[in-house]
Amino acid sequence: MLLIVLLTFVAGVVFLPVVGLAAQRLLYPKVGILQVITYPLVSVLGQGLAYLLIFAFMSLIVKRVPGQDFWRAIRWNWPKNWSSYLLVGMLLSFALQGVAHFLPIPKVLPVDQFFRTPAEAWALSLFGITLAPLFEELFFRGFLYPVLARRFGIATAVLVTAASFSLVHAPQLGRAWGPVLVIFLVGLALTITRAVTKSVAASLIMHIAYNATISVLLFVGTDGFRHLERLNQ
Repeated sequence: MLLIVLLTFVAGVVFLPVVGLAAQRLLYPKVGILQVITYPLVSVLGQGLAYLLIFAFMSLIVKRVPGQDFWRAIRWNWPKNWSSYLLVGMLLSFALQGVAHFLPIPKVLPVDQFFRTPAEAWALSLFGITLAPLFEELFFRGFLYPVLARRFGIATAVLVTAASFSLVHAPQLGRAWGPVLVIFLVGLALTITRAVTKSVAASLIMHIAYNATISVLLFVGTDGFRHLERLNQ
């Protein structure tokens, strides 16, 4: 786990400047590199490449055991009633957005910078329903949760995994306790699903459905990402 965390940090530090330098040379020759790496599209691409590297490293860790299958080792276990997890993920999204109305949510959050242009909104939305949930489920529910469960028991593992999940997202939310609490509840629901079903695939389906529901609502509310100014109204 420590090696995965370390590689995640190193990969983020390495890939973002590399992608930023390439973007500067090809697209923004008159813009400083420090400014280019703050561009949402550059950030998403850099993070995506880092995730692919970390996934490869996860596979190598599992395959150190001769004959060990990666997906079986992480308890992938694709559920037969997968559509029900899609529905639960959608309902969870609506329910927690309702809860958020009663919490102090700042009007402007760091994540809002990814919704300045339609291209950036599309990039974050697609990333949020593909690589992001896959990597997060593999790390938090596939690797971290089982380690914690073996050492501290299921209840503690569920709480610590959900808390870790929310803390990772805290910088994107300005570390405001309201939205961080919402993400903690998301992590709690996903980890409980993983614990009960013994399936990372089940929590992944819920995670994708949760993120996709938010993206669809944003898409509809901004007229196909053409009127992103409505997000601040």
